[in-house]
Amino acid sequence: MKSHLKFFKKKKFLPVDKFFRNVLYDKKIGYYSSKLPFGKNGDFITAPGISNLFSEMISVWIIAAWENLGKPKQINIVELGPGDGSLTKILVKISKKFPQFDLAKQIYLYEKSNFLKKIQKKNINNSNIKWVNDFKKIKNGPIIFFGNEFFDAIPIKQFKRKKNLLFEKYYTYKENFKIIDTYKEADKEDIKIVNSYKTLKKLEFIEFPKLGLRELKNVINVIKRLNGCILIIDYGYIFSNNLDTLQSVIKHKKNNLLNNLGKADVTSHVNFSLLNEFFVKNNLKVKEVISQKKFLSKLGIIKRAEIIANNMNFKDKTNLYLRLKRLLSPGLMGNLFKVILAYKFKKSNFFGFN
Repeated sequence: MKSHLKFFKKKKFLPVDKFFRNVLYDKKIGYYSSKLPFGKNGDFITAPGISNLFSEMISVWIIAAWENLGKPKQINIVELGPGDGSLTKILVKISKKFPQFDLAKQIYLYEKSNFLKKIQKKNINNSNIKWVNDFKKIKNGPIIFFGNEFFDAIPIKQFKRKKNLLFEKYYTYKENFKIIDTYKEADKEDIKIVNSYKTLKKLEFIEFPKLGLRELKNVINVIKRLNGCILIIDYGYIFSNNLDTLQSVIKHKKNNLLNNLGKADVTSHVNFSLLNEFFVKNNLKVKEVISQKKFLSKLGIIKRAEIIANNMNFKDKTNLYLRLKRLLSPGLMGNLFKVILAYKFKKSNFFGFN
């Protein structure tokens, strides 16, 4: 379609990550700048939208992490890509049950979409919440970063390896209004960076989150400066498998990747082994990657569900456990979603990982 040309920004071809950055994040025509993607009426649903139990468990984990950090009088909490604000709304509610933590906390939301910021502000409705674009503005106190389905939404680069040469995938716009895949020899700097990771060395098809790692580098710099940690929950894999994981959804159904550009969500699976290696390279300690099922179960989500269910009728109880199943079932989100924790702090007995 001729309208696809606008995502190329008057260029004939773009690497995969830059093309989808325009598709998703352009301030005027990008997917995240023009529509609400979450919920029944959107294109997909995230864990906080499936059940408040998820947000409760993450809130409990954050409070436990604050305790592990020595209950500092000031603690910064940053949610990366806060969606519609549902998780932070629950965190604010639960914080009130822990007065010392409630007094110490300062919550920041890191969101690039002005459209979503408005929705978050309306949903959370709390004047104490701050939105931040530059982490350098956070000056004092340890810090806890959290991101649920944040990393998968950052566009990735794709490469093919042939006879020890690296070729990057580009999208090319043709005069007949079609977009085709092309490959050209990768940039020397990118070749050097990709080849520096043991996780990627033997792969023939490589997905490399250059933009995402740049975001993480900013996070790591703050953790090193202030002490603290980052918890990431996302769908992905531990062992690389040479697969193209880019995918698109619209109205909760799979969509051809190059159809409905700017109207459909585009994501990729997260390489958790690569994240682990990246954190270690940047001198953070890392906990072993575990499944969402294992993590939430260790936090006590099943016991919490049982307590809530005691005061429910049959219909509500059934709904509660169906939602819980979606979060924990190995065939659904339970094993597909992984959890990684990287930190700079003397103690290492973080709740959920021991």
